[in-house]
Amino acid sequence: MKTLKGPGIFLAQYAGNAPPFNTLPDIARWAASLGFVGVQIPSNDQRLFDLAQAATSKTYCDDMAGMLAEHGLAVTELSTHLQGQLVASHPAYDHLFDGFAPPALRGNVQARQTWAVEQLKLAAKASRHFGLSAHATFSGALAWHLFYPWPQRPAGLIDEAFAELGRRWRPILDAFDDAGVDVCYELHPGEDLHDGVTFERFLDAVGHHPRANILYDPSHMVLQQLDYLAFIDIYHERIRAFHVKDAEFRPNGRAGVYGGYQNWIDRPGRFRSLGDGQIDFRAVFSKLAQYDYPGWAVLEWECCLKDPQQGAKEGAAFIRDHIIKVTGRAFDDFAATGADRTFNRHVLGLE
Repeated sequence: MKTLKGPGIFLAQYAGNAPPFNTLPDIARWAASLGFVGVQIPSNDQRLFDLAQAATSKTYCDDMAGMLAEHGLAVTELSTHLQGQLVASHPAYDHLFDGFAPPALRGNVQARQTWAVEQLKLAAKASRHFGLSAHATFSGALAWHLFYPWPQRPAGLIDEAFAELGRRWRPILDAFDDAGVDVCYELHPGEDLHDGVTFERFLDAVGHHPRANILYDPSHMVLQQLDYLAFIDIYHERIRAFHVKDAEFRPNGRAGVYGGYQNWIDRPGRFRSLGDGQIDFRAVFSKLAQYDYPGWAVLEWECCLKDPQQGAKEGAAFIRDHIIKVTGRAFDDFAATGADRTFNRHVLGLE
């Protein structure tokens, strides 16, 4: 069995224009001071990271890894969540998602999508330069606006959406395969890959590509009312990244899963800081240890109530206290009698 690595922290929600959150050395110093030993880096944020340089220069990556190591930190994964969103996007969302692309590409959907694909391929090379085995991203969505079947969906519509999604992602998955890195899709509402069924559809569309894997985040499953523990039992072989994020779901007489277009603080389903929600993380960490999850436990802070720095400080300790240092021997070894085939046959009354 493997002991999970961590605690790590996803820097996307913390990066900003004010120190210590505006440069990687400063934010690394801050993260280390809270007890984190890994950072997941948003590759789109040029205040922290230059993706093109990381893809073309191993020296750049080595220097960055060395700087992080001076603070007792390692890179857990690189993230292309925003770029991945643009690999596939329905026109209904063009204006909203334009902000994820460089200003020069906004309003040009084809150029934006081409750029997004190239960003993913750069991320594959950069991940290899860092010696990483996993990469965090979103799948994008062509069919999300159709998730509730009203009006009735035409026959074959969803099949065609996933076939196209597979066509767009297959060359990217091949690039990651060349780099020896798994693509870990965060299953997330708003993405065509948002639960187990849709992930299975996607696997079929990409020929069960070995690099098509999962970033497990139980908070999104709570908000969907999906069994997040049974999910690990079913898909553990494909889980290669892990966001540790809490959530709660408290339906009432006015709103439920869909939330009534309310702000996060008023929705029945809300993201919470670690320990403030309903997720049984002791069971989550136990199952991941049981199934030999090979990666990191990374805090993704999202909470509509708590200050982010308090959430980070508490989150580092929370993850550290939940990581199970797996045993190297059976608990009942003290009672072992020794055995070989002859002995076993005697015990069975066969000799």
